[in-house]
Amino acid sequence: MNEVTAKEIEAKLSTGQPLTLIDVREVDEVAEGKIPGAINIPLGLLEFRMNELDKNIEYTMVCRSGGRSGQATKFLESYGYRAVNMAGGMLAWEGPTE
Repeated sequence: MNEVTAKEIEAKLSTGQPLTLIDVREVDEVAEGKIPGAINIPLGLLEFRMNELDKNIEYTMVCRSGGRSGQATKFLESYGYRAVNMAGGMLAWEGPTE
């Protein structure tokens, strides 16, 4: 499983590099703040919403601490999607939130 740090994601976003972030936390967790532009697909719904994703795009998976996003990364990879886990999750995120 590929992983990136929150600092690496923050640096990429600050330079305008296009990233597709999927936040797999629950709706109430995301309401407290998420990385700007992140798409919320709770982990429990990911299986049912995979048809919304494109296998040609790399997805950066985000959660609170990196555990659920790690599960999501492995799950998507098992279906041929390109995914990377943001290690440490939102607990490690020091950038802006919305």
